Amino acid sequence: MNQYSMIKNAVILSLVILFTTACSSTGSQEHTQPTKTGLQLWADNCSFCHNHRAIDSYSDAEWDVVMMHMRIRANLTANDARAITEYLKTAN
Repeated sequence: MNQYSMIKNAVILSLVILFTTACSSTGSQEHTQPTKTGLQLWADNCSFCHNHRAIDSYSDAEWDVVMMHMRIRANLTANDARAITEYLKTAN
């Protein structure tokens, strides 16, 4: 086996291990209920970059789109994003 093949195999193995670890750690978070309220999660995750705007400034459909985008950007779990979205929709 030449050096190129050994490096290629090592990179592939590393990526498989990284992917497996990432999937197993995020998978367990997806099935747990958030222990904080949507307001608490918003304060912990969103308020670092965003001022608190009137939550009725967006419709329910617009909050869904915003949270879909921000779930990825802020690396939120599905349950945390859902709780924040429910909180943001309370005024509508």
